[in-house]
Formats: sequence, C-alpha cells, structure tokens
Amino acid sequence: MSQNSQEELKASLSVLAMSIASSAAVALGMTPNPQDGKTSTDKTMARFNIDLLLVLQEKTKGNLDADESGFLEAVLNDLQIKYLTLK
Repeated sequence: MSQNSQEELKASLSVLAMSIASSAAVALGMTPNPQDGKTSTDKTMARFNIDLLLVLQEKTKGNLDADESGFLEAVLNDLQIKYLTLK
C-alpha cells in the first residue's frame, strides 16, 4: 500500500460509525446492496446494526468530543426513525 493510500484510509470514530450505518442503511432499503445492486429490507439486520451503534455510543460516553458525539447522535436518530417507519 502506498503512503497516499494509507493517508486516505485514516481510521476514526466517524469512519467506524459510518461503516456500521452504511450496513444499516442497506438493511433498511435506503441504499442498494453494493454486492448485487438490489434494494431490499432486512429488519433484523437493520436492528442489529442500530444496536451496534447504540453500544458504541454507550461505551464511548464521556470520551467523545462534541463533534463526534453530535455526529453519532444524528446518525442514530436518522436510522432509528427510518427503522420505525418500516412496514
């Protein structure tokens, strides 16, 4: 891996949260599955990914800066609302 690639792939809390949130978005049918390009819903997997984000939020409470905490809260709120509107 070149140095430029390593710089582009900087690990952070927001990248971790977005990775989990992306999986939740696919399971909620918000975006197509990158593997097959199809959109479908899987409430069980959506709930699992939302729960992972809730665990992350709980375990990092008091250790995040305001931007990180706000970002995680906003992502969770969006996903939870979408989950509740699924039929």
